Amino acid sequence: MITSKIISNGILRALATILIIGIVLYFLYEIQTVIVYLCISLILCLISNPLVLFLKNKLKFKDSLAATTAIVIFILLMVGFILLFVPLIISQANNLSLLDTKQLQSQFMETEQSIETYFNIQHFDLNKVLRDSKVTSMLNFSYFTGFINSILNFMADMGMGLVSVFFITFFFIKDQDDFKSTARKLLPDSNEDKILNSITKINHMLTRYFIGLLLQLTVVFILYLIVLMIFGNENAFVIAFLCAVLNIIPYIGPIIGTTLAALLTMISLIGQDFRSEILPTTIYVVIGFLLVQAIDNNISQPIISSKSVNSHPLEIFLITLISGITFGIVGMIIAVPLFTMIKVILKEFFPDNKIISVLTERI
Repeated sequence: MITSKIISNGILRALATILIIGIVLYFLYEIQTVIVYLCISLILCLISNPLVLFLKNKLKFKDSLAATTAIVIFILLMVGFILLFVPLIISQANNLSLLDTKQLQSQFMETEQSIETYFNIQHFDLNKVLRDSKVTSMLNFSYFTGFINSILNFMADMGMGLVSVFFITFFFIKDQDDFKSTARKLLPDSNEDKILNSITKINHMLTRYFIGLLLQLTVVFILYLIVLMIFGNENAFVIAFLCAVLNIIPYIGPIIGTTLAALLTMISLIGQDFRSEILPTTIYVVIGFLLVQAIDNNISQPIISSKSVNSHPLEIFLITLISGITFGIVGMIIAVPLFTMIKVILKEFFPDNKIISVLTERI
């Protein structure tokens, strides 16, 4: 017989459960940066596994030496990636030093007048509008100081993040066998096979994902390079490589890459006529990049999402969107690998759950 005491206890248990879940979610939200570091370190560990196995099995490296070698290689790749853009920065700085602002303003005004005449647009004086609205008097130039401080804080956070990620990755690589054995001890013996199966499937699927992603970036890089070389960009290789790397960021990366390519193209053409050279070339480059993105969005990405991680494109979009809102750009980058890992684990441990079986039916 159901009594008021049983109902009250049930309500209290439900409230307690909701409270505990809320506290856990709030705690996870507060340590989201640490979670992101752990996820990035885990991904780097998975990427380095083939190299580590080669060093340990073929060259007889010890765990610490193999882990150190992998970390050093990651650092060298990062440094090499940064140094790759030094010639580009020097070249663009030289182009900017040749900039004739008066000539550029004159060409821009002529182009503006041509557009207004062609589309029959009424001209308005931007300077007069700004004076009448008194916008300049309301500007707070302390924002510039805040902007500089935010850049310095970002660089400090980035440095701390890199040190943390490499430190965590070192121990993930070095002690991964110990972590696996510890996990087996913590969980019941009946789940040992499930753990091993989950690890095997995760390694297999993420390896396919990263290979597919590398192939996608290579295709995008080649197409970007062709577009830039057609229009004679002197830094075509570096710009194409940078824009291809930005393509790792889902949805936002291609937009940033196209904008960056347009700006760098305009800077590289400084000194030439704005109407007949700079503007048309920039427009052609943007159109070329948009065509490359159309090819990538309709061919490369669907292949990766459907074949590599066996997820529907809508799933990928929603998970990426949620991760981006919660964890920012880094969350968008790690969303697909992390989501794949969670799906594999859920399917292995809860295969009879209806919701999980629907979400993981492609795996």
